Amino acid sequence: MLAVQEQEWNDRPAAAGEVSDEAGRPRAPNPLAETVRLAFERRLRRVFHEGALGVALPFGAPLTVGDVAAPDAVWIRLHDRRTVWRLAVDPGLALGEAWMDGTLTVERGTLWDLLDLVGRNLARRPKRRPGPLSPLFRRLAQANGRAAARRNVAHHYDLSLDLYRRFLDEDLQYSCAFFEHPGVTLEAAQAAKKRRLAAKLLLQPGQRVLDIGCGWGGLALTLAEAAGVHVTGITLSEEQLAAARSRAASRGLADRTAFRLQDYRDVAGPFDRIVSVGMFEHVGPPNYQAYFDAVARLLTDDGVAVIHSIGQNHPTGQNQPWVGKYIFPGGYIPALSEVLPAIERAGLWVTDIEILRLHYAETLKAWRARFAARRDEIAALYDERFCRMWEFYLGVSEIAFRHRGCMVFQLQLARRVDAAPLVRDYMGRTPLTAAA
Repeated sequence: MLAVQEQEWNDRPAAAGEVSDEAGRPRAPNPLAETVRLAFERRLRRVFHEGALGVALPFGAPLTVGDVAAPDAVWIRLHDRRTVWRLAVDPGLALGEAWMDGTLTVERGTLWDLLDLVGRNLARRPKRRPGPLSPLFRRLAQANGRAAARRNVAHHYDLSLDLYRRFLDEDLQYSCAFFEHPGVTLEAAQAAKKRRLAAKLLLQPGQRVLDIGCGWGGLALTLAEAAGVHVTGITLSEEQLAAARSRAASRGLADRTAFRLQDYRDVAGPFDRIVSVGMFEHVGPPNYQAYFDAVARLLTDDGVAVIHSIGQNHPTGQNQPWVGKYIFPGGYIPALSEVLPAIERAGLWVTDIEILRLHYAETLKAWRARFAARRDEIAALYDERFCRMWEFYLGVSEIAFRHRGCMVFQLQLARRVDAAPLVRDYMGRTPLTAAA
């Protein structure tokens, strides 16, 4: 029980920097430290009610919060006062930074146990709504003009391809898979995702397809090979562009695919079909109208587009601070209520909406396991701090889908009301058979 675990911690050898009174009991060394401790404790007690968390501090007795009857507490150690203070003031940024820097270590349990405990407790709290200054902050942080969009993409996607090869599937699908049945492999789920997208695109041989944010080319190559269409893929990542072109050449598909380093705002059409997977999260709300106006402009009169994006079940107005700083600068996860008005103003029909709820959580779980299995190789590519950053990123992302209202939406859009079938059963009857 929690009380026994706390006593065990009190009986341990004193940690570096801990101060004891004459009776040997740990105490805070000065009033400022006690103020920091009290602020931190208040923060913890507001959040933790389910499960139990124990915290060994760099001064004074350990803190224990949550359900004292919980059988297994997660115990962490904070190694300096600055970390304690920053967690009290700005936990959304400080938790990830403390893990990256090693000033927070997990002594009992794992990082996943800690993140899951945090996520389960945050899920009990009221949803955060955008504040009055949110539109101003959003415009500053998510303007994502052409130059900023290029920098933001390079920050994440121009990392070494060797990194991504170590935890993605063979086709380098870096987006939510579609788990048709429990227990299917990541490879099978990613192939199912591509089949479902192809079905929604209603592809016919010879059609011109635009892939906005084509990644390393996996979807574009699959569509070109299996559906007999010509695909133009655009990206802002130099690394992805080089990989996509190389893969097209090696598979003999250079005549049916064209990959460009190009912004979606600068593309000339028209196209019979448009697909965009895992790119809309980088557009930013100030550009939603420009984005959907571009989709409408680029589609033929009977064209169909499918937009696959991470979303959430409530608007927040801002990116998660740690993710925005270290992983996806300029990114934003929208609620559908923030997206649909721009689609309507662009004159497009929403012919289908599908919500994938826990599919991305299962995708991230698979990526976490693969990353852990090859962690030593990844550390050799980068360093220990990078590995800790990515462990936190993959873990906190999975938590967002399990506990924090995140999901994936797939929007099928058209310019004409009759461009798509009147019923959805065609989605299970796609001729697409290639898996990669």
